[in-house]
Amino acid sequence: MTSIRPTLRALHPEVVTWRRAIHRYPELGFREIRTADYISSRLRQWGVPHQTGVAETGIVVTIPGAGFGPMLAIRADMDALPVQEENEVDYRSQVPGLMHACGHDGHTAIALGVTQYLWQRRDRLVGAVRIIFQPAEEGPGGAKPMIAAGVLEGVGAILGLHLWNNLPLGTVGVRSGAMMAAVEQFDCQIMGRGGHGAMPHQTVDALLVAAQVVTNMQAIVSRRVDPLDAVVVTVGKLHSGTARNVIADTAELAGTVRYFDPRYEGAIAQNIEAVIAGTCACHGARYRLDYQRFYPPVVNDAAIAQLVATVAESVVEPPLEVVPQCQTMGGEDMSYFLQQVPGCYFFVGAANRERGLDFPHHHPRFDFDEAALAMAMELFVRCVERYQGVALTD
Repeated sequence: MTSIRPTLRALHPEVVTWRRAIHRYPELGFREIRTADYISSRLRQWGVPHQTGVAETGIVVTIPGAGFGPMLAIRADMDALPVQEENEVDYRSQVPGLMHACGHDGHTAIALGVTQYLWQRRDRLVGAVRIIFQPAEEGPGGAKPMIAAGVLEGVGAILGLHLWNNLPLGTVGVRSGAMMAAVEQFDCQIMGRGGHGAMPHQTVDALLVAAQVVTNMQAIVSRRVDPLDAVVVTVGKLHSGTARNVIADTAELAGTVRYFDPRYEGAIAQNIEAVIAGTCACHGARYRLDYQRFYPPVVNDAAIAQLVATVAESVVEPPLEVVPQCQTMGGEDMSYFLQQVPGCYFFVGAANRERGLDFPHHHPRFDFDEAALAMAMELFVRCVERYQGVALTD
């Protein structure tokens, strides 16, 4: 089982170079022009046919198999975040206000490494393997337009991974069912009638109404959701008022909703609006609600998740482990791919506390141990082997 490893480890320094080159020039969703050019230049250098401009900046590689087996897809996201990097490293971001603060630069480099490895051994593949370089995962969402562009045509299953600083280097997190949460968000404006702070009877206090709305929302999870289910309703923003002695005529609040079970889609939104509408009605206020469903839950197929878990057990070295029930309330638009075909999204531990590489995702000092890149490539290659029933060893 180890004969793949030396080849991938020999490739590892080059993969690190790719990752750092991408890290230096981060780009936001649907603006990954330089990143896409970088990927395409590597593929042309290796003679790998590929499509560019898929869903604006996405790239798709289809490596043909020698037989007629099932096609497996591998997805990697490639966009960055509007974060000012604080790391003092020679590969730090050269773009003010932008940073790869989540690991997508690593995902892209991993997918490039897997592409090179599989392309050189394509005569051993039974079925095709499709590599999907996806834009705009952080927003506004690149998965849906890529699906609309046909990237899943002929695909039997799909895999994706996230380098994960919530797990130590050398571990793998995988589970069947819900892996990551749905992401929904809301903005609400409450409209009352302002006036003098000494004469409240002449007013409709929008600030008071907003405060009661926030309080009343806490009952949605505690009283309207099965206590065995995980649901989060968070109000993260509340703004109202201009002066101590002026009763506010408007208030604005905003928040996020997370849940794992798809049956809550629509239900939490209805409850939030009912709370807002009822509270406003009690006080004679009006409201305007903008509710957006961002991403659905990431739900792994049981059979493909078991395939990944079995492969991970062969790759992870004791005393580290495969974490079988790993979950997070974070969201991911990999969910749209998993709604269309069976698949699995999993985590590869990348934190190294001893080296100071354990800052959380989206932090201005986020970075990861690049040893995780080689492990991630091995996981993908071995999953291809197991899915197709082939040997890709040297």
